[in-house]
Amino acid sequence: MRSFWRALAIFLLGGVLGTAFGVALGFFVYPFVFPPPAAMDQLGAVDTKVVATGTFIHANPSDPIHWGKGKVSVYERAVFLEPDFEVGPGPAFHVYLVPKAGIRKNSDLGDAMFIDLGGLRAFKGSQRYAIPAGVDLKNYQSVIIWCRQFSVLISPADLVVK
Repeated sequence: MRSFWRALAIFLLGGVLGTAFGVALGFFVYPFVFPPPAAMDQLGAVDTKVVATGTFIHANPSDPIHWGKGKVSVYERAVFLEPDFEVGPGPAFHVYLVPKAGIRKNSDLGDAMFIDLGGLRAFKGSQRYAIPAGVDLKNYQSVIIWCRQFSVLISPADLVVK
């Protein structure tokens, strides 16, 4: 009788561990197998004056999962991820406007008073994010893509004022 309970416990533990492994694997593989379509946002009529530009980089080349590339343009009322923008897929990515340049690792963000412009709508393609009223863009030197779920830097772009 004792061997029955032991076999049952092993069976249940195997089921739980197998399910957890399958869910975790699916979480990371699903975006690669079924990628969402590219975004195709357009600039609005009020977005005419470019304030700053930047290029997203792969901040940590030894990390093959968290990367980004492409250009970003900052207008007086919007941040625009250009059509060549792309990041590796993942959960809960957000676009932050950060008052600090040279962010290359998670700890660089520190306690900076960033502005969360919203969740990333697609892993590639042009996207427009409104800047809240009253924001003085002279105080912000970076746009970063950040994973809120795991507090991980995905890709930074240092801004060059025009």
